[in-house]
Amino acid sequence: MGEERRRFEEIFLPFLDAAYNLARWIVQHDQDAQDIVQEAYMRAFKGYHGFRGGNGRAWLLTIVRNTAYTWINRHAADEKLVPYEEEKHAAIISFNQPGNEIVSEKRREYLQSALERLPTEFREIIILYELEGLSYKQLALTLGLPVGTVMSRLSRARRRLQQEFAQVRNSEAANEL
Repeated sequence: MGEERRRFEEIFLPFLDAAYNLARWIVQHDQDAQDIVQEAYMRAFKGYHGFRGGNGRAWLLTIVRNTAYTWINRHAADEKLVPYEEEKHAAIISFNQPGNEIVSEKRREYLQSALERLPTEFREIIILYELEGLSYKQLALTLGLPVGTVMSRLSRARRRLQQEFAQVRNSEAANEL
């Protein structure tokens, strides 16, 4: 058991930050995200015998994602989560736009607020692609979706993020008046 545990940790410990990042963006609460990652890590260890090699990061993030959704389903009555509705939430913002430090910091704040307002499915795909750097193929594996669906969902998520960003920015400007 010790050798198996050592191999497991060798493969998956480097991905704990990415796991926490994904969980934090899905559930939007630090302590809940920590609990989810801990539970997912235990699930991954219990299911390690089923891991056939390949992309360990995608495999672990899939478990984290599933654990987070299980957590949401258990706590949905307690939380004010916006349910995902495909037809309602169909909706690009560049993460690398230049500007001075003050403007950049304000844009980061607007972006974080806009991300937090997105439905979970959009928020997670943006985080996994833009911040965690997963490819379309890795996203498809992690999310359990066809690559074409990943591409269209990412496109819709970006459009929605752009709309939310504009709304946050306009709301902030109106409050300054």
